[in-house]
Amino acid sequence: MTEAVQDTTTTITPGRGDWTRRFHPAPDAERRLVCFPHAGGSASYFFPVSRAIAPYADVLAIQYPGRQDRRHEACAESIDALADALTAELLPWFDRPVTFFGHSMGAMLAFEVARRLERRGVALNGLCVSGRRAPSRSREERVHLGGDEALLAHIVRLSGTDSRVLGDPDLLHLVMPAIRADYKAVETYTYTDGPPLSCPVLVLTGDDDPQVTLDEARAWAEHTDGGYELKVFPGGHFYLNSLAADVTAAVRAHLG
Repeated sequence: MTEAVQDTTTTITPGRGDWTRRFHPAPDAERRLVCFPHAGGSASYFFPVSRAIAPYADVLAIQYPGRQDRRHEACAESIDALADALTAELLPWFDRPVTFFGHSMGAMLAFEVARRLERRGVALNGLCVSGRRAPSRSREERVHLGGDEALLAHIVRLSGTDSRVLGDPDLLHLVMPAIRADYKAVETYTYTDGPPLSCPVLVLTGDDDPQVTLDEARAWAEHTDGGYELKVFPGGHFYLNSLAADVTAAVRAHLG
């Protein structure tokens, strides 16, 4: 699950906006999986997940504005703004049971979209969150306020960006605005108390993730009435890069 540097061929359904990418369309699948990338990430990060799970499920990956083929669009700097836009974009895809899978920032965003959908009477089949503490567990974080060097040092420490990008000044110039906007969105997010979700929640985390303690991961149980399961993997924040097969198997089981 290493971030792809170049765009990958996609299928975009007309009339459903520019937010979703279908790398391996499975229109006859009985279920659908929607994947939400991490801060600085793009839809192509989930290409391996799509390849592994299709045709068992129709897999969509979210493409945030400001990166890859949407690089000329303004980046969103608010989780709420992203969640509001995605809720409207995703409603037409609920013609079959839908599960969300989000990593890091994507986990937080998937949760907020799920809440908005439930307020409209649309419930998920399941929510899989990875590499993110429960929304009700906050930390004071100011990475987005620092200079580029500090932001890049943080990214390198988490091992979340392809080394080819970090070593190419031109590529860095292209991706830094999106990374900074995403970090601002994450670090300025404020959880608002509300009803728990009705769907089951699967929590995936690395046992050496500096961004999430086990207690913070377990606190996801407070956010659902539909059942909760925690799976701990060896590794840090991007444990899933080296354990892609295990993580994909866990997500597929959650789909079932």
